[in-house]
Amino acid sequence: MTDFLTVDDLHAGYGDVRVLHGVSLRVGAGDICAILGPNGAGKTTLLRALCGMVKGRGEVRLDGTSLAGRSPDAVARRGVAHVPEGRGTFVPLTVEENLKLGAFARRDRAAVQSDLERVYGYFPVLYERVGQVAGSLSGGEQQMLAIGRALMSRPRLLLLDEPSLGLAPLVTRELFGIVRSINEEERTTVVVVEQNAHLALGIAGQAHVLESGRIVLSGSAADIKADEQVAQSYLGYRI
Repeated sequence: MTDFLTVDDLHAGYGDVRVLHGVSLRVGAGDICAILGPNGAGKTTLLRALCGMVKGRGEVRLDGTSLAGRSPDAVARRGVAHVPEGRGTFVPLTVEENLKLGAFARRDRAAVQSDLERVYGYFPVLYERVGQVAGSLSGGEQQMLAIGRALMSRPRLLLLDEPSLGLAPLVTRELFGIVRSINEEERTTVVVVEQNAHLALGIAGQAHVLESGRIVLSGSAADIKADEQVAQSYLGYRI
């Protein structure tokens, strides 16, 4: 599979605090890549560096185009959508107003309505809540809204940061099933940071394990999931 996202020797952090130390990885076009590791490993910082929120040193290329040094707005215009940890919905606005904000940079206004319908197809509960303010939604519904808003930009690369955070197991499984459907139907490349390693590895094609800002393990998600020693040492569960 063709490399779509290429990261080479990426260093990033906050002020004088270095968090990422020479991260390199490849993600194929249309693949789902899981980024795993303990708290404080640098997973969120990696996503922030990929979308331009955190400045770094090194190379990030999307489909052959360098994203290094670009602002978050410029990265978004290249087709990258970031769903941050904590969802980041606009709580005073309605569901539909939140979704339309995801299309603010688009010029093809005639297609926005059809994309709204597409998002409602993935998340029927959002259609049922279309006029409700986002702050009145459950945690799972707010996470669906955040992903739906990201889809409204028609991303080529979708970055998901801890989508299961604070959600019930049943809701989490439903959400991950929808992410897999989006990947399969839209061919959207997905990079997902997730503490629930077992679930993330279940939908991913490949995975990378971060520890102290460095990638310590890379491989197919199936191989990593099946390796008992890896699961116990890095992922915090037993097979």
